[in-house]
Amino acid sequence: MSSSPSPAPRERLSGSIERVTFHSPESGFCVLRVKVRGERELITVIGSAASLTPGEYLEAEGVWVNDRQHGLQFKSVDLRIIVPRTLDGIEKYLGSGMVKGIGPHFAKKLVKAFGEAVFDIIEQEPKRLLELDGIGPKRQQRVTSAWAEQKVIRAIMVFLQSHGVGTARAVRIYKTYGDEAVEKVRENPYRLALDIHGIGFKTADTLAERLGIPRDSLMRAQAGVRHVLQEIAGEGHCAAWHEALAGQAVTLLEIPAPIIEDAIAAELAEERLIAETIADRPVLFLAPLQRAELGLARHLQRLQADPPPWGTIDAEKALPWVETQTGLALSDSQRGAIRAVLAAKTAIITGGPGVGKTTVVNSLLRILRAKGVAVLLCAPTGRAAKRLSESTGQEAKTIHRLLEFDPQTMGFKRNAEQPLDLDLLVCDEVSMVDVALMNQLLRAVPTRAGVLLVGDVDQLPSVGPGAVLADLIGSGRIPTARLTEIFRQAEASRIVVNAHRLNAGQWPEDPAPERPVSDFYLIRCDTPEAIHERLIRVVTERIPQRFGLDPVRDVQILTPMNRGGLGARALNVALQAVLNPASQPRLERFGSTYAPGDKVIQLVNDYDKEVFNGDIGRIQTIDVEEGVLTIDFDGRSVVYETGELDAVELAYATSIHKAQGSEYPAVVIPLATQHYSLLQRNLLYTAVTRGKRLVVPLAQPRALAMAVKQTGGGRLTKLRERLQVDFR
Repeated sequence: MSSSPSPAPRERLSGSIERVTFHSPESGFCVLRVKVRGERELITVIGSAASLTPGEYLEAEGVWVNDRQHGLQFKSVDLRIIVPRTLDGIEKYLGSGMVKGIGPHFAKKLVKAFGEAVFDIIEQEPKRLLELDGIGPKRQQRVTSAWAEQKVIRAIMVFLQSHGVGTARAVRIYKTYGDEAVEKVRENPYRLALDIHGIGFKTADTLAERLGIPRDSLMRAQAGVRHVLQEIAGEGHCAAWHEALAGQAVTLLEIPAPIIEDAIAAELAEERLIAETIADRPVLFLAPLQRAELGLARHLQRLQADPPPWGTIDAEKALPWVETQTGLALSDSQRGAIRAVLAAKTAIITGGPGVGKTTVVNSLLRILRAKGVAVLLCAPTGRAAKRLSESTGQEAKTIHRLLEFDPQTMGFKRNAEQPLDLDLLVCDEVSMVDVALMNQLLRAVPTRAGVLLVGDVDQLPSVGPGAVLADLIGSGRIPTARLTEIFRQAEASRIVVNAHRLNAGQWPEDPAPERPVSDFYLIRCDTPEAIHERLIRVVTERIPQRFGLDPVRDVQILTPMNRGGLGARALNVALQAVLNPASQPRLERFGSTYAPGDKVIQLVNDYDKEVFNGDIGRIQTIDVEEGVLTIDFDGRSVVYETGELDAVELAYATSIHKAQGSEYPAVVIPLATQHYSLLQRNLLYTAVTRGKRLVVPLAQPRALAMAVKQTGGGRLTKLRERLQVDFR
């Protein structure tokens, strides 16, 4: 009878970290090269740590393993990081960029001047830093405050790590909660998922378990219910069916259904959730989304109650006058749209590319300005606002800037109490505006003023919850002009023609044989690997050579997904390697490598920097010594600290959703069957309509057929129903 081999005995190992070969900020997993006293060669140590810096000292407990691929390694089960003890280690530690204001050069100076006492000097006698050449009061203050902050962050990291959570979000936790961070997290770890960007419910749940919070506690059940509903809202829905929400929460939390129902009741009692019905079935809303829908419906009814501020305009006189002014002959459909808007106080103009929405809007603005009507223009993104300005010749602002967003209060200065000063508000790209933002916008419009909403209802709905444009049109309560006629000039564009074909559920046309140069080329590929190979060649060689377009500045890859071999993340790594391979210095943060010249996209709204979700820029400079980099957004240089780089990602390729409201000279669209869960008509239609001069889908024919055929389910909202109820 053979006995199973006994496990290898645990050993202890200590030494200084010479190199961090790999570190995942999300999981904490790391591969380190460590200098151990008495050993000639560096030792490979694998384990888990929240934060690592070359020069730090580690103490680890674990076992030796002989990995087939990587050889002998020390696999730690308990890894502790402590401040370095040797002068060389201290210099490496300080010079790593961990403390803002101390780079390799200044670290050498500090160690030379103060030796092993350098940490005590920074902490207890900071004024002695002024003894060094090149150190003024400003830099001394920056170093000491950064050191103090780093100490608190380090304490938070140790706390999180000791409870099994390796995370790169300690800086954000500290900035949100300050010195009370540990106390607040102990009290209710689930608040992290609500308050801290980048920390989800699962991370908070792991921490709660380590802190001893029972898995069937009401606190956990409430947090789980809220999390499930937020996930559903993240998919664009304003509400969830009660039974579906409860079922998903039971599955996620593995808690009996009665406790979940108790949690829903508690959330309703605390007014974080609101219960209603849609089509006589019970639904649950997150309170802010229910209030936004209700407010939006009431504001539209309020605005419709009075006559237009421009009075009655004789369209039969105005139309020939505006044609004379612009030199453009309006079609019957365009004339009908102008008549409808002039007669209504709130109205919608919708239609696809090439149908003359811009001509209608410009004609209306000319007529109304001639009557002395004060008009303000806005759009949801900076890029959309810029395009609206260029097409109308009048300043257009982002909705946030128009409403004077205040980062201090995270609210708008323009509201019902301080309304906008205008007679007419024109908002473009309304398909992108979610229910919460549209509520805030209409709240700031005075009752006497009119509103004109412009957008393409067939595009993807907003990234945020709601289907505002579709619901407003579907309610039948807002006068709507739908333009469908493609004009002769636009008919010459295969992009426009094929966009309309796709929107009608038809296969796109290939370029005509008699026209060697087109603006739309469908490249059929048999496999995802073939798409990847052709895409790299098209972007780096074919488009630059044939059309003279810059592969970084002018070409945008738009893909249905972030993950997978043809997802944005993998394509960005591949494209960075061929389009910006040698630029220095290179900086690795949050799982990505950045270098000067890289194209990046902002992932969250940053009101202090005035950079918003979806804005695309180019990295100008990286200062490793100071721990900062500058990114150029449309000619404006914006400074980021390296710890803020989780707010951006590489943007050679982006998801189609992130491209809403943008236009690019050339668009390349990979479509494979691996994207099946997202292949829908409005997704492909949105991607195609982003291209101005050239659109190149690289598609498996079956994937393209799926995208053309599938129309997808709608979003669960109650706005349409609310608009049909009289609140007055």
